[in-house]
Amino acid sequence: MVVPRLWRAVALPAQRRGFASTARRLETYGFIGLGQMGFQMAKNLRSKLPATDTVRVFDINQSSMDRLVSDVGESPSGGAAIESSKSALDAAKDSDTVITVLPEPAHVRQVYSTFLESSLPARPRLFIDCSTIDPSTSRSVAESVSTAAAGDFVDAPMSGGVVGATAGTLTFMLGAPEPLVARAEAVLRRMGKRVLHCGGQGAGLSAKLANNYLLAINNIATAEAMNLGMRWGLDPKTLAGVINASTGRCWPSEVNNPVAGVVAGSPAERDYAGGFGVSLMRKDLGLAVEAAREAGARLELGEKAKEVYEGAAGHERCKGRDFSVVYRYIGGKE
Repeated sequence: MVVPRLWRAVALPAQRRGFASTARRLETYGFIGLGQMGFQMAKNLRSKLPATDTVRVFDINQSSMDRLVSDVGESPSGGAAIESSKSALDAAKDSDTVITVLPEPAHVRQVYSTFLESSLPARPRLFIDCSTIDPSTSRSVAESVSTAAAGDFVDAPMSGGVVGATAGTLTFMLGAPEPLVARAEAVLRRMGKRVLHCGGQGAGLSAKLANNYLLAINNIATAEAMNLGMRWGLDPKTLAGVINASTGRCWPSEVNNPVAGVVAGSPAERDYAGGFGVSLMRKDLGLAVEAAREAGARLELGEKAKEVYEGAAGHERCKGRDFSVVYRYIGGKE
């Protein structure tokens, strides 16, 4: 059952309705979590599915569901039907594929416990969790899903932020056994541009947290280096040019420089509005530090970096802003 459906999804994503010689079985998708990322992901998923499919959405915020249904209704393009659900269980119970995009590990545990306690109808269901949580929680949920014979569970955290979610250019880090990769990738590519298979279940989250740990440290170091050079009298654009042509070059220095006037369009140009929120970086860094502790990996800078992001996330002039606002938090010259 799985292989033929996968072949159709991958080989004929756009034309299969018009050229299929036999009637295609309707697919139903459950999508749970319509925050800033999930809302845009659900819109893209629906728009790239055939009209014969259905996407059932759920979020605890009724207005998010109403807005999504309204936006879809006003869209001139085709796509799958979209329906609001009364609960996460309602969205998932008759779905072939269930996508979850939830804020915290506790939310993931709660939603999947609801599924499993309710004895979902048997079918070859695929659960794709795009939440950024700790690998231990993800593995525990995957084991529970497997034990209950409710389907298969894979992790696929993403990178690219709200801009990438809106544009459909997200990168997904997939943790899945090899037999499930093609099926999961066919779904994820409707919401993003790249899918990087990192290994078995849980590997996607491990890769995401390792990357974000490095990003968090680089961001602080860039803020400190820029502030140091400017206090020595260096022009910020000149300093950034030297760094980006030398061995200090990194994403925070080149693309998301924390000093206004260095990179056009960066959050620093907008008083640090938008971008990847400092509270989200605090969360991801905390998950990375905890996962490292469980793995017995030594992190010399992790705890200090956590202090910086915790302080910035609670600071009156920094909270709610892009994570590059740590430049302001450390007293950077503005």
